[in-house]
Amino acid sequence: MRKKWNRILPAMLIVSLIIGCQNTKPKEQDLMRIKSAGELKPKKVILLVADSLMSQSIDKGIREHELPALKFLTDHGQYYKDLVSSFPTMSVTIDSSLLTGKYPDVHHVPGLTWYSADSKKIINYGTGPMEMLGHGIHPVLTDALIHLNGSHLNRNLPTIYEELARQGLKSGSINGLVYRGTTDHKLSIPAWIQGPASLPNEIQVKGPDLLSLGSLSNPFEDIKSLPDGLTNRLGLNNDFAIEAVKHLIQDDKLPDFLLVYLPDLDQKLHKKGPADLDGVKKLDQQLDSLLKSFGSPEKALQEAVIIIVGDSGMTPILPAEQNPVIDLPSLFGADQVLRPGEPVTKETEIILAVNETMAYVYSLKADRSLRDHANELKKDPRIDFIAWKEKEWVYAIQGSTAKQIKFKAKGNLIDSYKQTWTVEQDMEVLDLKVNDSAHSLEYDQYPDVLKRLSAALDSHPGEFLVVTAKPGYELADRSSPTHKGGGGHGSIRKMESLVPLIIGGTDQKPEYLRIVDLKGYLLNLLTKKTHNDK
Repeated sequence: MRKKWNRILPAMLIVSLIIGCQNTKPKEQDLMRIKSAGELKPKKVILLVADSLMSQSIDKGIREHELPALKFLTDHGQYYKDLVSSFPTMSVTIDSSLLTGKYPDVHHVPGLTWYSADSKKIINYGTGPMEMLGHGIHPVLTDALIHLNGSHLNRNLPTIYEELARQGLKSGSINGLVYRGTTDHKLSIPAWIQGPASLPNEIQVKGPDLLSLGSLSNPFEDIKSLPDGLTNRLGLNNDFAIEAVKHLIQDDKLPDFLLVYLPDLDQKLHKKGPADLDGVKKLDQQLDSLLKSFGSPEKALQEAVIIIVGDSGMTPILPAEQNPVIDLPSLFGADQVLRPGEPVTKETEIILAVNETMAYVYSLKADRSLRDHANELKKDPRIDFIAWKEKEWVYAIQGSTAKQIKFKAKGNLIDSYKQTWTVEQDMEVLDLKVNDSAHSLEYDQYPDVLKRLSAALDSHPGEFLVVTAKPGYELADRSSPTHKGGGGHGSIRKMESLVPLIIGGTDQKPEYLRIVDLKGYLLNLLTKKTHNDK
């Protein structure tokens, strides 16, 4: 994760240069418990989540005869190019939606970074080395490794791992940061992290039957040599994940459901931009190797349902000379904007939580309304829109214009997901197409925007705005990572929101093409005694 592991790891590496590296041997031994005891179960399901995989890259690579594995899967399965992601389009929020089947108003993980009014501190799961050092290594790693699954993810909302366990099915996660399940596990923290991060040598967690988290939880230790050293990002990489899956396949130890997180592509696209194909070619080679571990690609689809999904798209960020970075603190004039690492005090007036091309802006000023702050922000022509909530209504105003829209749940307009809404004022702000006679509305530039935007505004307590940047631009606090001339995401436009979904090994189709609907689809695949397999 440059939304996730790719951002936590640089801080770990900085610490290692100071302290020196010592190996801590993981204590996970759970390969014996993942084989399903059932005899008449449906096919095993392998879900591969490829960070920042985009259909435009797949199509281009196939046209240029560069992606044989992805071509095989699209030719022999279902290929959708418009699966709607969660919002903000950052991995922890998306993964939480995928595993729970709900948007953040229900699962309560608002973004890669957000402000907790209860604890009066910024929650940061790892946005970048400098920002992490500013916030402190201990709080960042503690939030990412302990609180994300332990308390931030809604405890009353079951994950797919928890639901499968209740039905007697086995599940596994390889390198997913969101993994809460019913089985006890231990994360083994290397000594060189324990001291500076003030972490214990072991952390008790709950996960699926198989929990593999690089070298922090490696059930393959002493069984198979995997790239999990310091120079290999502690195993939080594609090669580790693919080789681990291949071992399970070849040793006939696949659980009923296995989620595999593949982070490498995201890092390349942040640096080179979404048009770069090198990372997708490497991913294709890894997928080809996985398919052939069954004996052949054809046999793979006979023996398992193999699903590949992107988590978010990416927008090209303009080069430095075109001023692509929106410096948020500078837009608030004399207001006291909280600096990374500073405590919240009575003098604090504005708190920023920047998720690349999207940001939460929290107001602690009793004498200023959210609309007042929105009117300040809209003056910057690089802002796309600013949204906030007043009672049951959501308001959004367009950057650089006075156009406004307001909406609320329930009403006489129905969208393609059978959600009903009341919408007033200027539909152009969120690019809505309304058919008054049919009482219907359609989305274009902002997929499922009414539900996704309102879910973000209901995701956690506080008085705050949601701010998004226009394509080509990104938002920044004082130490935020930026991607000039590269790629970014976080926002709600379709370039960052629509991702590919490839399904091989079954004819069963999802009811709706949204990331929140995949959980129900997967449970349907896994719990039906019979279904149409290819």
